[in-house]
Amino acid sequence: SNREFNLTLGVKSTTLTNGLKYSLATGNWGDQKKAASSKAGVSQVLNRYTFASTLSHLRRTNTPIGRDGKIAKPRQLHNTHWGLVCPAETPEGQACGLVKNLALMCCVTVGSPSEPIIDFMVQRNMEILEEYEPLRSPNATKVFVNG
Repeated sequence: SNREFNLTLGVKSTTLTNGLKYSLATGNWGDQKKAASSKAGVSQVLNRYTFASTLSHLRRTNTPIGRDGKIAKPRQLHNTHWGLVCPAETPEGQACGLVKNLALMCCVTVGSPSEPIIDFMVQRNMEILEEYEPLRSPNATKVFVNG
């Protein structure tokens, strides 16, 4: 059979459109008929009360555990959150510590290969950390690439 496959005949665009609209409107992602198996709270309506509240909402992280739990560890800041998560900006009440916000100067970037940066620094006579002698140059600055 040398017939060409036509995607528009096989898939109804209204089914996809209605499914996406429903999921974005309700925040429930998955099969509409099987509500128990769908993932709730995946999408939220963007808060646009003020410019500051919009930025705060865009930089918010949610810990996906129950709000009524009494476990303290997920609500506390970990040492690795230093400079990434704001220690003060969290809501009061049941969501305290479970909803965290990125720090003011935190910037999330897409990963990039470290080889070009290391090659650039080696060309400029950078010393490898394992070969560094502190007595020879005590005022040197250590640079860690991706680590």
